[in-house]
Amino acid sequence: MKKMQAVILAAGEGKRLRPLTHTVPKAMVPVANRPILEYIVRALEKNGIRDIIVVVGYQKERVIRHLNSLDLPVRVVVQERQLGTAHALQCAAPLITEDFLLLPGDNYIDTASIARIMQEKNAVLTWEHPYPSNFGVLMIKDGLVTRVIEKPDEAPGFTVSTGIFSLDPGFFAYLETTEIPDAVNAMIAAGTPLKAVRAADWQDAIYPWDLLRLNAALLRDVTQERAGTIGSNVVIRGPVSIGRGTTIGPNTTILGPVVIGEDCAIGPNCVVLPDTSIGARAEIEPFTMIGHSLILDDVRVGSHARITDAVVGMGSHLGDHMTTVPYKTIFSIEGELIRAKFGAIVGDNVKTAPFCVLKNCIIGNGAGVEDGKTIYGEVPDGARII
Repeated sequence: MKKMQAVILAAGEGKRLRPLTHTVPKAMVPVANRPILEYIVRALEKNGIRDIIVVVGYQKERVIRHLNSLDLPVRVVVQERQLGTAHALQCAAPLITEDFLLLPGDNYIDTASIARIMQEKNAVLTWEHPYPSNFGVLMIKDGLVTRVIEKPDEAPGFTVSTGIFSLDPGFFAYLETTEIPDAVNAMIAAGTPLKAVRAADWQDAIYPWDLLRLNAALLRDVTQERAGTIGSNVVIRGPVSIGRGTTIGPNTTILGPVVIGEDCAIGPNCVVLPDTSIGARAEIEPFTMIGHSLILDDVRVGSHARITDAVVGMGSHLGDHMTTVPYKTIFSIEGELIRAKFGAIVGDNVKTAPFCVLKNCIIGNGAGVEDGKTIYGEVPDGARII
């Protein structure tokens, strides 16, 4: 097996994922109950890459704490100021002694894709994307990249860079710019060929609602586990993972793929539909239905609620008889107008009173909603809807 190092860039915030990245960097947002960063580390490990360097910055303590919990030695480099991806890689330069993989810490990549690019020297993993203008678009001729066009207004094609490269230490000679794509173009212009390698599976979450798609995709690999306490007349079908210390109350139905974390209380008389992740210490009260949703740690959902197509941030409390309604609306995200359809994006530590309806809305961290309100659009952090 080829010996390589790996550098993971996990220093950024992920502003377009707000409010979910207010207290955690994008690389640490849990999907299917594991941070995105962990999927990358595991894919590298499965390919025999054990010299892994992670560049951290924004909310670095959270990243370091999680890396220390893994059963794999990972070296950490701190980017004290977020000055771009090229600068982040420069921070790791003193530790690079051989050919290496360069990976963003906030995109999912599978084991097979890592295996493909490991076989190549100076290569980039590519993907066909329906919205190429959100990425670096690749101009390719005879299997070689001739140019990277970063986030063009009008993309000349649909083949994009995943941001995952196989490089040699000579690449550092081109890192005088602030961003990796500029350095890649400089390397190509200097005569070093860059091979285009098609990824097997790659997923990125640009906006908060993209996490629902990513969550559903990663849940396809859930393995059956029943570590909790299962009550009477509980129906469990399909791949379902239930964590230790979790109690599933009587007459509850769970249809996989579903993952439920540790020390949760679900039911009785609840329904959990496919493509749902429920984090640790969550409490789902009786007669509530949840489907195609991402529920993070320490969330409480009241009784008789219907939660679909929703992301609910850590520590939020949703009142009884709460409903989310998927609908299509235009949102302004970091100056871009984006049309999206989902139920609700709820930030951390949000509290909603009973009988609220959340219709295609984004609720900021720490916001509160009084009973009986119907919410559309965006609610700022800390706001009170009365």
